Amino acid sequence: MANFDLSTIRHSAAHVMAAAVKQLYPDAKFDIGPSTENGFYYDFDMEHHLVTEDLKAIEKLMKKLIGRKIAFERFETSRDEAKKLLEGQTYKLERLADIEEGSPISFYRTGDYLDLCRGPHVDNTGDIGAVKLMSVAGSYFRGDEKNPMLQRVYGTAFATQEELDAYLKQMEEAAKRDHRKLGTELDLFGFSDNVGPGLVLWHPKGALIRHLMETYWKEEHYKNGYQLLYTPHIGQSLLWETSGHLDFYREGMYSSMEIDERNYYVKPMNCPFHIEVYRSKLRSYRELPLRWAELGTVYRYEKSGALHGLMRVRGFTQDDSHIICTPESIEDEIAEVLRFSLAINRSFGFTDIKPYLSTRPAKAVGEPERWEKAIDSLRKAVDKCGLQCEVDEGGGAFYGPKIDLKIKDAIGREWQTTTIQFDFNLPERFDMTYIGKDGQKHRPYMVHRALLGSLERFFGILVEHYAGAFPLWLAPEQARILPVSEAQLDKAMAMRDAMRKQGFRVEVDDQSAGLGAKIRAARQERLPYILVLGEREAASDEVAVRSRREGELGSMKLDALLKKMAEELANKTI
Repeated sequence: MANFDLSTIRHSAAHVMAAAVKQLYPDAKFDIGPSTENGFYYDFDMEHHLVTEDLKAIEKLMKKLIGRKIAFERFETSRDEAKKLLEGQTYKLERLADIEEGSPISFYRTGDYLDLCRGPHVDNTGDIGAVKLMSVAGSYFRGDEKNPMLQRVYGTAFATQEELDAYLKQMEEAAKRDHRKLGTELDLFGFSDNVGPGLVLWHPKGALIRHLMETYWKEEHYKNGYQLLYTPHIGQSLLWETSGHLDFYREGMYSSMEIDERNYYVKPMNCPFHIEVYRSKLRSYRELPLRWAELGTVYRYEKSGALHGLMRVRGFTQDDSHIICTPESIEDEIAEVLRFSLAINRSFGFTDIKPYLSTRPAKAVGEPERWEKAIDSLRKAVDKCGLQCEVDEGGGAFYGPKIDLKIKDAIGREWQTTTIQFDFNLPERFDMTYIGKDGQKHRPYMVHRALLGSLERFFGILVEHYAGAFPLWLAPEQARILPVSEAQLDKAMAMRDAMRKQGFRVEVDDQSAGLGAKIRAARQERLPYILVLGEREAASDEVAVRSRREGELGSMKLDALLKKMAEELANKTI
């Protein structure tokens, strides 16, 4: 069997799924069936409402078609002939209309199934490997809520059954770690229809973890030469006109509000505010570089179907930073930003980190030589950190190249966290300058950097990475004392107070339940330490220690336990 990349295998599997659907539901109308990061999907319009049992039947037929090794045959045709071939297929005809005049119009035939498609595809269905249909969901045509609702069937495909089995096992583990489920079980956060979709309510335990994250983030930024800013949640329309957001990002912004006969917008970004701080006075090269950071809450419109727990919300706190420097210092600044970003990601327990470098797109602002210098600076920074990066040619934003850091979690899934983005656009738009050594005005370089991405999304990643069992430094409750009977309750309270004075987060379970029930409750809450205080322990000023990480540790004096916990705190990622 020839070797094909996964995207080609999965796109071909989508065609096979469509062929199976056509056989089983001849009245179906088809839209598109692309490959995705984790598989593929196809959108259908049909009277029959698909359920799980239907997916089993479709998958069974797909496997028969794969076993027949049916060839994928490509041919090109005229627009008029294409219309005839697509007669009655409303959505395909609209996709045909999207193809520019003069561009080739290609089809792929797979047995009896014919599809408007650019390709590429595998040679025959036997090259697809192993497939699995996962779920069905609603999806608006072209993603527009004003259009008809279609049925989207999701699936995945791999070159071998072994790879598919490994993926399915990972997905099974991911379901157990789902941050939405654990967020409810551990009482960390929630949402309310009365508040609105995509707007997070942080419960006390989740708020405490967030506080610990923010405190650490701020302390490390101060240690590494950053200054913190605080900026408003709204700004006048002039600000967003100057930045270009009203031209390029209006669909992601909420409607304006009128205050004192002026239009204001809730901010989708923090950068224009930081620029206004820079522009508050004349700057000298001696002040640069300026490293400004903010935990700034922003609001962006996301369609309701795209919202997903903490991973995709409408209001979130971006851990933003802007580095403003001279062209001469840009290389060193980028290297330092990357080093710092790697260190913070690792401190949260992520050690498998890979950078991706995105270069100049076809449409871009700024002189080509500035782009080349910026790209070279990014590449050298990656080299200095001893990392290998993948290059996404043309994948940069129109205003500059970027580095994205992607981390792998405990079950091997990849998440994008840090983005380090050059910007040639905003310094021009806002006429940012500094006085150089020659006494003349010069244009500074500007770098945007979101390290964690957003606190909400990163928190969701952390919940799933640790499966809710946070390391000691992030655990909202680090230890719980379980008195065996009421006779030990006063001793337990005194021990709690002593541990709290040393800075530990400790509670006492004073419920009347039996010891077994108390232990089960503490384990379900994934507490790092369970401390059992019985008659014998109370008499000897000890406590029986159960560590989530190490198991039964036996009886320990309080001082010894505090020393052990302090050592564990020193290693944040444990």
